[in-house]
Amino acid sequence: MKAKDSKWKRTDRDSTDNSGRVTYTPSYAKAPAKFSPKKVVRSFRDLEVYQRPMECSILIVAELIPILTKDKFPLVEGIRDCALSIPLRVAEAHGQRFSDFAKATATLETAMQGCNKMIVYLEQASGLASNADSVFLEDMMKRYLDMRGKMLRLLRSWQKFRQT
Repeated sequence: MKAKDSKWKRTDRDSTDNSGRVTYTPSYAKAPAKFSPKKVVRSFRDLEVYQRPMECSILIVAELIPILTKDKFPLVEGIRDCALSIPLRVAEAHGQRFSDFAKATATLETAMQGCNKMIVYLEQASGLASNADSVFLEDMMKRYLDMRGKMLRLLRSWQKFRQT
């Protein structure tokens, strides 16, 4: 029976073979979803929780600090120091996790506190600096909030790995 002569309606699971007949392919026989294993972490530079704060710190120092300096924003040094210290603390924590695990978790928690601190600084800058781009500041706040969550998940995975 040809596909056009069929009294049954075609579904998205049906296909036609070379002879024009409609064949049914069950959903479980479809190609599985693509599997992509996680990247191997060889150093702290491979961690996303290091790469993204580094990117943000460069953007903040290059884009935001000159604007805030021109506006005579009082907390410029605090913003600069905090933005540059977060990737540094992630690198320190990654290096300490096997030698002194308690110190490594404390250092990673300090990096998470730095993310919270950066969000506060950026909110203050959005309210006090007249020339600062509000879209840029909102984007940076969102990035730091996302990074804090990723750092928390990394910390939990380190603790889980330590328990096993």
